Amino acid sequence: MTPFLDLLDIDLAYPPRRVVEDLSLRMSCAGIGCLLGPSGCGKTTLLRAIAGFEPVRRGSIRLEGVELSRPDWSLPPERRRIGMMFQDLALFPHLTVTDNIAFGLRNWTAEERRARVRDLLRLIGLEDLAKRYPHQISGGQQQRVALARALAPRPRLLLLDEPFSSLDVTLREGLAREVRAILLQEGTGGLLVSHDQFEAFAFADEIGVLDEGRLLQWDSAYNLYHRPVDRFVANFIGQGVLLVGRVGEGGSVDTELGRIHGEPPAGCAPGALVEVLVRPDDVVHDDASPLRAEIVERVFRGAEFLYTLKLSSGARLLCLTPSHHNHAPGQCIGIRLDIDHLVVFRRGDDDGRGHKVPV
Repeated sequence: MTPFLDLLDIDLAYPPRRVVEDLSLRMSCAGIGCLLGPSGCGKTTLLRAIAGFEPVRRGSIRLEGVELSRPDWSLPPERRRIGMMFQDLALFPHLTVTDNIAFGLRNWTAEERRARVRDLLRLIGLEDLAKRYPHQISGGQQQRVALARALAPRPRLLLLDEPFSSLDVTLREGLAREVRAILLQEGTGGLLVSHDQFEAFAFADEIGVLDEGRLLQWDSAYNLYHRPVDRFVANFIGQGVLLVGRVGEGGSVDTELGRIHGEPPAGCAPGALVEVLVRPDDVVHDDASPLRAEIVERVFRGAEFLYTLKLSSGARLLCLTPSHHNHAPGQCIGIRLDIDHLVVFRRGDDDGRGHKVPV
């Protein structure tokens, strides 16, 4: 099957600095994806290259099998059937909601424009605000108008450059889910750029984690969290700590919290020192456990507490516990490990960029 979006061995640069290096990814048919990473990792530059605003130095970009870019040639942005929703929205303040949405439909007949705008207003739930101006509606409503304007010409792929970053966290995640539903209803693929993992989880089926211009992992949110292939991914996605352990017989790992069973770590002989990724949800508060840890910090999250715990060795862990277990800093509580996915890194090994490599 022809991939919906296919990036093969992409290099992008602002000479003399290389911004994206040897990057390849494939999105499934009309998929919903996200490029996730810290500021300066190259994700927005990559989005601009897909849109046709930046040339590729090496590799190729294809959409539904049609080549869009290669080093010596680039299809003009207006012929790519790609829409873009920018961080600043770029709504025209002197145009109404209706006229903003219709702005990209100049080559359509008046009847076609009216029908398309009417359908989009219904889709985004702003039919009653059609005659308002951008300053007369809320930030979330402005986001919906910008989305409708980008979707109006029926692009095959919509690129979203951190369009929700100015909103508060709760509204941001909710709007990401709404935009996802609208894209699926329209049958339009979507690719979001974000530095917020929860926004990415709410929006995308597939997520790529970038660091220093390299795509470290392109995978589901579940696998990024539970099966990271790179130490950077393990640290960037979710919260967790690395607990020192020693490889035992049969692939188990012995730690301060006891023996952890899982897949045998490839290339690690019994006795080798390793580091085990421990997430907050891997640490269970259990009053019956003989293993104790001191609470050094707690953060109330409504239904849960996030405790920072200190072990007898001085090592620290995070523990996510229902908030009816209310303990103060300085108290000791019983804990046990409940790890379903064993993620182990060789102690001291890295991948040449300072990131530990999973074994």
